[in-house]
Amino acid sequence: MSAPFSGGCRCGEQRYTCSAEPLNSLYCHCRDCQFASGGGFSTLVVAPKQTVEFNRGELGSYAVQGESGAQVVRLFCSKCGTQMFSEPEVMPALIIIKAATLDDPSWLRPTAHIYTESAQPWALAEDGLPRHAKFPPQ
Repeated sequence: MSAPFSGGCRCGEQRYTCSAEPLNSLYCHCRDCQFASGGGFSTLVVAPKQTVEFNRGELGSYAVQGESGAQVVRLFCSKCGTQMFSEPEVMPALIIIKAATLDDPSWLRPTAHIYTESAQPWALAEDGLPRHAKFPPQ
């Protein structure tokens, strides 16, 4: 994938552009991502926060306590409810983009599964990717 890339919510109210290459992409199996996705995991794209520009619309937010004990702010479209981003307090320079919001998600190649200790047995693919019980070591 080459930058820039862009995306938005289901109804089109929210739009964004990221001017940098993603730092990583992951499958997250934490319980909070399960609730946010309505499924067994979320597919995430990690990018430097300062490289994401919001083009229109005002995002709604909801703060939760992450598994680290620190706050995670979830950002979503106030009109259609699409989950768009997460901002983990423990990584203030990063933004987590929900892969489903990408205009073209076909280039995405996740590199690992994280928070697999919370994974549902029916949602953990045998794909050969590294698995981390929590967040991977830095």
